[in-house]
Amino acid sequence: MVNRVVVGAHYGLRDWLIQRITAGMMAVYCVALAGYLLAQPYVDYDVWTALYSSQWMRTFTLLFLLSLFYHAWIGIRDIVMDYVKPAGVRLVIHVLVILALLLYVIWSVQILWGM
Repeated sequence: MVNRVVVGAHYGLRDWLIQRITAGMMAVYCVALAGYLLAQPYVDYDVWTALYSSQWMRTFTLLFLLSLFYHAWIGIRDIVMDYVKPAGVRLVIHVLVILALLLYVIWSVQILWGM
């Protein structure tokens, strides 16, 4: 019988699929933004202001950032689970990363809709 130690890891298809979906969403955003910027004859403050003044671009950017943060959480969590063995240290790292990512989400919303 195998004695499996429960460490809080999520084994399987779900995390793999979430990472692929978030990576795809980030790629679509980057291609769309690059296409928009390449279509502009010159890029200055007015172009950036016009781009981010529209509601759809703010929403698309927030979706990109949420995807980035969730993608980062899965990656960092997996690295910590693989390489940090003491449970107490692992818990502290997880809590610090979660707090940092939550602060980044709040800050992102403040930047996007605080103009």
